[in-house]
Amino acid sequence: MSIMLAKTLTDRFGRKHDYLRVSVTDRCNLRCVYCMGPEGVPLLDHTQILRYEEIISVVKAAAEMGISKIRLTGGEPLVRKGIEHLIQAVAGNPGIKDLSMTTNGQMLAPMAGRLKEAGLKRVNISLDTLKPELYSEITRGGDIKNTLAGIKAALEYGLTPVKINVVLMKDVNDGEIRSFLRLALEYPLHLRFIEYMPIDIHSSDWKDRYLPLSVVGEEAAAIGHPLELMGNTGCSGPAEMYRLPGAAGSVGLIHPISRHFCFACNRLRLTSDGYIKPCLYWQEELSVRPFIYDQEGLKALLQKALDYKREKHGMYPEGNDILTGEGNRGMSQVGG
Repeated sequence: MSIMLAKTLTDRFGRKHDYLRVSVTDRCNLRCVYCMGPEGVPLLDHTQILRYEEIISVVKAAAEMGISKIRLTGGEPLVRKGIEHLIQAVAGNPGIKDLSMTTNGQMLAPMAGRLKEAGLKRVNISLDTLKPELYSEITRGGDIKNTLAGIKAALEYGLTPVKINVVLMKDVNDGEIRSFLRLALEYPLHLRFIEYMPIDIHSSDWKDRYLPLSVVGEEAAAIGHPLELMGNTGCSGPAEMYRLPGAAGSVGLIHPISRHFCFACNRLRLTSDGYIKPCLYWQEELSVRPFIYDQEGLKALLQKALDYKREKHGMYPEGNDILTGEGNRGMSQVGG
């Protein structure tokens, strides 16, 4: 007897899930300080990484369960060969309405046109500083010129809205908030200031770097452009959206620590080695491999994953001693 499954993925707290973040690789061409230690992370064997056809099988099942938004992540998704073929296949699924990518932008400029042609709609680009030397320090060797060229190419080829992810770090890049705000004033870029998150062991010093995002509003007011609340714009995700009067772009604040957004969470994650994770923070995950070409099995697994989803994460600014628990995956392994 077959089990009738709902066509929407709703958890026990009534949250409807229509968004799947797909990590296509654990490899990255940078070593950002908030993502991994200086030695990097132990890399998976290539045989452990899901093949494109396996990812497509999971996406197909997810789309039939109500997933309509896909974001490709990594590691760095552009280091995986043939990524355009995956984009084309995912974009061709009639259930997928929005296909985006998070990238560090280092390889984006020469690829932007092909990505757009394959069906990618928009990009989020990580850029935590506008200072070349500090960029190299934060990323442990990256070249800011490549990322800036990637941003320019994304705008030229219509991978829009182009969102810029800025992880705010106390005594590192907090002195550049005004510079970033001026960037949004001049260009049609949508800034996303993100609070520093305690993920995995390399983040043991996170409290020394953590800064609440209320400082962004203070800096905006100081330069004569106070933030005006816009509300959710449809593709803003967990960001609180603000406009800068007279600006070409906008500002979003993503504060998982000071004001968590778990009550509105609508996402699941597929790791590059084939696990469904209900939450970035908690350790629970379920392998898709036993059902990889069994569509009904995959659908049941996706629903089962929601049974493990908790009401909220455990990242808080005070009193949390389980932030680096053994077994937690780093950001580069989960896909952000």
